[in-house]
Amino acid sequence: MKDWLITFLSLFMVLGIGICGEDLMKNHFIGKDLLPANEKERLNVVRQYLEEIPEGYFGNLAAIMAKSFNTPIALVSFVDKEEVAFLGNFGMEDSSRVSRGLSLCSLAILDDSPTIFPDALKEPCLLANPLVTGSFGLRFYAGAPIITKEGYAIGTACIVDKEPRTFSKEDIGLLEYFARVAMQEVEMRVRMLKQLA
Repeated sequence: MKDWLITFLSLFMVLGIGICGEDLMKNHFIGKDLLPANEKERLNVVRQYLEEIPEGYFGNLAAIMAKSFNTPIALVSFVDKEEVAFLGNFGMEDSSRVSRGLSLCSLAILDDSPTIFPDALKEPCLLANPLVTGSFGLRFYAGAPIITKEGYAIGTACIVDKEPRTFSKEDIGLLEYFARVAMQEVEMRVRMLKQLA
């Protein structure tokens, strides 16, 4: 009986770990491949920066973004292999990361230009995403990729609302500026840490 129980618990743990790992990267975007062509190299860069940037590092920047755009949520995110880490978080402080297969930031790193969804319920690729169709009620998303000098999109500066809204060219330009500021801050911190080492 004891051996059977141990075998059962071991199997449960293995299956549980496998299921969790699979769910993290389950793609909830219809007709969209979440992996950029340079994914392997991009991940190497992301991991290097994640080792240097503590959680909450971009908290002030996220707060300024939310105030600038008058949105309830603003994030500075880094897109890792299976999860999206929020290193700047205004309005979703109870969540420090989310599955890459769910996060709209996963789509935003696929393009050099900002990704804008004025009304998420009108976007066919988002209709299988629980963040849009579920209780969270995401309606508006705008994300500008944070791009390294080498051209790797490591994350986003993004804003979220639970109401549809318009987004002007001036708004897009400002969001791109915040993404550049985030990248500059990362580079400055890395340089500083190297000098102190």
